[in-house]
Amino acid sequence: MASVGRRRASPRPSGRPLVVRGLTAAVLAGAFVAQTAGALLPDVPLLLAATAVSLTVEGVLSRWQPVMSSLLAKCHADITVRHVLRDLLLVVGLLRLGEHDREPQFAWPVAGLLVFYALHCAVQAVSVLVRRTRTLPVLTRNIDASTLRLSPAPAALLRRPGHRLLLLGLPTTAGLATAAVTGDPLPAAAGTAVSVVLAAAGLGALLVRLLPSRRPAGEQEVLDWFDAWLDDYRPTVGLYFSGGASSAYQANMWLETMSRLDGRPVVVLRERFMVARIAATDLPVVCLPKVSTLMRLEHSTLRVLIHPSNSGKTSQVLRIPTIKHAFVNHGESDKLSSCNPYAKAYDEVWVAGPEARERYARAGVGVEDKDVVEIGRPQLDAVRPWSGPPADGARTTVLYAPTWEGWDGNPGNTSVVAAGENLVRALLADPGVRLLYKPHPLTGSVEPAAGAADRRIRELIRTANRERPAGASGPAGSASELDRLTAELDRLTAAGVREGADQTERMLIQSAPPPGRAEAVAKATAAWEAAYWASLPRDEHQVVPGVRPVLYSCFNNADLLISDVSSVISDFLASGKPYAVANTSGMSEDAFRAAFPTAAAATVLTPDASGVPALLETVRHPEKDGLADARAELKLRLLGPDEPTSRERCDTALRALSTAALNHRACGEEQAEARHPRSQRLAEDLLPAPRHASDTGTGADAETSRSVTPPSRPAPPG
Repeated sequence: MASVGRRRASPRPSGRPLVVRGLTAAVLAGAFVAQTAGALLPDVPLLLAATAVSLTVEGVLSRWQPVMSSLLAKCHADITVRHVLRDLLLVVGLLRLGEHDREPQFAWPVAGLLVFYALHCAVQAVSVLVRRTRTLPVLTRNIDASTLRLSPAPAALLRRPGHRLLLLGLPTTAGLATAAVTGDPLPAAAGTAVSVVLAAAGLGALLVRLLPSRRPAGEQEVLDWFDAWLDDYRPTVGLYFSGGASSAYQANMWLETMSRLDGRPVVVLRERFMVARIAATDLPVVCLPKVSTLMRLEHSTLRVLIHPSNSGKTSQVLRIPTIKHAFVNHGESDKLSSCNPYAKAYDEVWVAGPEARERYARAGVGVEDKDVVEIGRPQLDAVRPWSGPPADGARTTVLYAPTWEGWDGNPGNTSVVAAGENLVRALLADPGVRLLYKPHPLTGSVEPAAGAADRRIRELIRTANRERPAGASGPAGSASELDRLTAELDRLTAAGVREGADQTERMLIQSAPPPGRAEAVAKATAAWEAAYWASLPRDEHQVVPGVRPVLYSCFNNADLLISDVSSVISDFLASGKPYAVANTSGMSEDAFRAAFPTAAAATVLTPDASGVPALLETVRHPEKDGLADARAELKLRLLGPDEPTSRERCDTALRALSTAALNHRACGEEQAEARHPRSQRLAEDLLPAPRHASDTGTGADAETSRSVTPPSRPAPPG
């Protein structure tokens, strides 16, 4: 059945967009053919109708079909070509209507049309120049950058050539069409005049942006400012992240932990678009797209970088010899990605517990045991421990949180395709179950069948809720209170920038968080989560998409977890509650448990979901739960001991690695002095004083004495 579902689902998500794009292209091509026929015959109704259809399709392409617009541009049929052709056909139609001596009457409209397109090209050229002046070598958040002469972005219309041409050229097109109906050249002349004036005004507005007083700071000025900020803030530990747009969650899950570490933390990004995707935080955020800018960190006080993921750009920052690097991953599981050979490139690999250490040893990927440090999982402080089975008469809340399909094509990665619908049907068939379905945000991003299965699961849940007897349950809390708290949380976490803002404008607006915002966000989040769960009908099944509520909040409201081999089950062990793992790998249960140690204390479910009824019995009657002791033992192996706390172990690991970085730098400077004492002294005489010249002492010894004990973290930088 699962294979049938896969065959049905695969064409749907990929074929439907292709059909829509094909129809759009066909309608657009047909409109131009009809417009050509209307111009040559000439036939005014056909000409006007085809022009209207063509403009309507342009609006559809602009608003809903950006991919199709890109494809047309690659075929040298971009919007400029299409717009010129549309107006040219209108002019041809005008000239063929009526007498043959009408050309002089339309000389001025045609001349105005040429001027308009010349201005359009000029606006585009100046727009590119303005964009370059606003592309800074360093982007920041939560840092005061007011000295860089930042300013709001130009109007979005002036920065988007397609939208600009459509809107500013509309008076011309309307004037030509009106002239075709009336035979009078005046509407055509008036329309082109309006378009010319609008284009000239836009050009003037952009040219003003190129004046020295209106441009942001230049590249060198920005770099000098960044060096000065590093001197002033003196960061000691950073979160380094590089990745695609959908991977921001991997960095976001470490933000709160970073904010609680000893020292002065900073978030270091490489992609410009990622600055806007980092969640609300008071931590200073810097984006350094170029390698040359990144290397300026070598001469800063930064000693340790923490890496939650691997990326192609990681090798660039690993070249900095004065910084030590720790790989923490964004979650631990038995997947191959949790013991990637690339991990041996880091100075240390920070893992949760002994099982991860043994995982690296078994994998034989080159990570030495001495470089593995157990720190626990600091994020799991938010997970509440098990408080007992569901109360008599209460429904058993089951959280089904499958992972996504992954990049390697392994059908055992996710249970959504092969087992998801069977699991959900089995759970919905039990009248005492309340289901929470929280799919991975990347579900369906690689395998279309996973996305189709996800949609079918959501429909099963909606159908089950519709078929529930009326009045069986009602909201336990107030929806209006939830709306109020949602608005409050949105206000606290909103970027505060307008839709058309560019990155430089965002940098200006997000310069410094208001004092106490982090505490206010934490308090508002807790209140929102409580109101969210209280506002839901007590027994209604729920699909929980998006970032709110977070997965750990779902843990706290569930009696049982069903998931796949992923970090979700490792994190859920912190609660001590029962959990199950879907085996869609084709292995026997014994082989599955041997291959995936995180399933050692789990109930292993087959794709047909036949084990669900017995599993629910163990949750409702703890005396039938034979895996409780195994879960406690596995929790210790996967997550480490409760004392010292994970936060304390993380701080200890950070201090040790920081000291190693300082010792390495001091040793390197001593060796350099021993090898080239004369050149070292000459360099000190010729080069500007070090940025820490105001501190007591000079040289490596003074640097070590200043930085061995990281300074306490100040108030959020402003």
